Amino acid sequence: MDAGYPHAVAAVVSGVVGLAAGSFAGVVADRVEREESVVRPASHCTACQAPLRARDNIPVVSYVLLGGRCHACGVRIPPRDLVIELVTVAVFVLIGWRLPSVWALPSYLVVATGLVALGAIDLEHHRLPTPVIYATALVATPLLVLASGMTDRWSSLAVAFIGAAACFAAFFAVFLAVPKGMGFGDVRLAALCGGWLGWLGAGVIPVGILAAFVLAGLPAIALLAAGRATRKTRLAFGPFLAAGTVVGICFGRAMLSSWPHL
Repeated sequence: MDAGYPHAVAAVVSGVVGLAAGSFAGVVADRVEREESVVRPASHCTACQAPLRARDNIPVVSYVLLGGRCHACGVRIPPRDLVIELVTVAVFVLIGWRLPSVWALPSYLVVATGLVALGAIDLEHHRLPTPVIYATALVATPLLVLASGMTDRWSSLAVAFIGAAACFAAFFAVFLAVPKGMGFGDVRLAALCGGWLGWLGAGVIPVGILAAFVLAGLPAIALLAAGRATRKTRLAFGPFLAAGTVVGICFGRAMLSSWPHL
């Protein structure tokens, strides 16, 4: 833990930043699947193409004030957009509060943004776009290198790269063994998750990955029990891998310290 880490301040600032990041994650989740640029054109209604007014771009607030409908044509705005923004804010606040290094916070918030967008895309379309995974890593990696230098944690950076490689190899093995049970996007995402879990300690990696499988197993069991799925039904694993990674980032070290034998 960095000396004098401002938990409360980091959480509040992260939450504010999370409003904008959540809005961006929603744009990514919406446009990438339609193969559109996430930069241009400016935000607009996908039904009538009317550009959004400045006040319509205020995260969360604008959705509530508009009653969840476009100001121009009145078509319903997908509730998914609001959910993504709220989830992003919650994840940002949690990471800001729990992350042991303020220097590493920017890198982890970038990864969190990518995880939220990827989880939303996979949940809706059952795919994890490679450009989003690579872009997240491309932006977050230099920030993690900077954090390692500022805190003299080069060994942590080495563990991060080893963790990324190990998770890639492990998930790739599963992909080869059960190709219909896991997509290659999950393999790529596992490498991203393993890297940022690993920076916090080698032991945090299995905590995050195990949490992902536990979280994925709960709805799977419920669907099987309700007869809404079979053993051959393929469920999106990306959202659970993202959630498990957040659990590992925020609580992995605490869980390990409470179980000394691990």
